[in-house]
Amino acid sequence: MPRIELKTVIKAHISLVFDLSRSIDLHQNSTKHTNEQAVAGRVSGLIKMGESVTWRARHLGFYQKLTSKITAFNAPHHFTDEMQKGIFKSISHEHHFIKTTEGTIMTDYFDYESPFGLLGKLIDKVFLKQYMTNFLLLRNATIKEFAESDKWRKIVPEIKKSPFK
Repeated sequence: MPRIELKTVIKAHISLVFDLSRSIDLHQNSTKHTNEQAVAGRVSGLIKMGESVTWRARHLGFYQKLTSKITAFNAPHHFTDEMQKGIFKSISHEHHFIKTTEGTIMTDYFDYESPFGLLGKLIDKVFLKQYMTNFLLLRNATIKEFAESDKWRKIVPEIKKSPFK
């Protein structure tokens, strides 16, 4: 089972980075290139423990649906979302956050199992792991961009002032 591990250093408060990471609205913003839309379950705002969201997106030329559910939640340090329905055999995405003197270290552990047996393993090696890595890197760059500027105010309006100040 492939695992993607990414670390992103963000100059923003851990609570803000945590909230941006679970924002349905920011996720949709970061995935405009795939026309990703939340179509069922939690479709906007901040997803919470036990909630699910169904995404519809165009990946690799095909529209697909994927439903994930928050299965672990310890604000503002960690949450996990796991695929409930979708084309993959399984997906588990752990999001970890560590407070530092400069801000936050956000670490993703993204484990997935491709469908189609041996063909799926070949597809992983040829391009899928890199495709998924690039998808997550773009998402993380968007979180960083919003957290390190005032753009976060449009995504998490319930926070009236920066938690860093």
